[in-house]
Amino acid sequence: MSDLSSFPITKKWPPQNPDILQLYSFPTPNGVKVSIALEEMGIPYEAHKVTLSDADVKSPEFLSLNPNNKIPAIIDPKGPDGTAVGIFESGAILIYLAEKSGMLIGQTGAERAHVLQWLMFQMGGLGPMLGQLGFFYKFAGSEWEDKRPQQRYIAEAKRLLGVLDRALEGKDWITGTYSIADIAIAPWLRGLDFYGAKGAVGWDDHKNLAAYLDRFTARPAVQIGLVTPPRE
Repeated sequence: MSDLSSFPITKKWPPQNPDILQLYSFPTPNGVKVSIALEEMGIPYEAHKVTLSDADVKSPEFLSLNPNNKIPAIIDPKGPDGTAVGIFESGAILIYLAEKSGMLIGQTGAERAHVLQWLMFQMGGLGPMLGQLGFFYKFAGSEWEDKRPQQRYIAEAKRLLGVLDRALEGKDWITGTYSIADIAIAPWLRGLDFYGAKGAVGWDDHKNLAAYLDRFTARPAVQIGLVTPPRE
């Protein structure tokens, strides 16, 4: 049996089966990327609910695995060098899992490059910008009298959605074949419902996105990953 005692996080969230991958997450757009990927790849894992409260994400135990105090994070007891490895940042975890499984990252060097460029599009653009949109459209920023920040992120969200819509023309998936790039992108598109912002960003003007999101959410692995770990 694997010994994960060198990872302080296991004191707060003890593993039931330390021989399988340990996921520390919460079902947010970033969090579900990893649970969906694990389900799609068929990698056995144990999910631990790490809420977004300071008591969890800013606890010494969680910070020992992710000093940036953000979910998700993982421990893989069967790391690439034969020892346990801890990883944070959702994009880095997706790449790690794709390389570990040999799945969802393309079959050739060119395909891999295309997958990674769209993954980085989500990590550096779509995710951060839609997150800011949520703050300024639904949460505290929506109460500010100065609406320029809100208008800025609405406009940027529209631009990014347009980029995706055009890239999806004639394709089911962003690179043509389902990949970790789709697993990264689609949960953030779902977030527009949570923000109540679809009308503001002209969702209905992007004819390819609704069908893309429907294809994504219809996948059995996605349906499980979206609710893992459970919120309650």
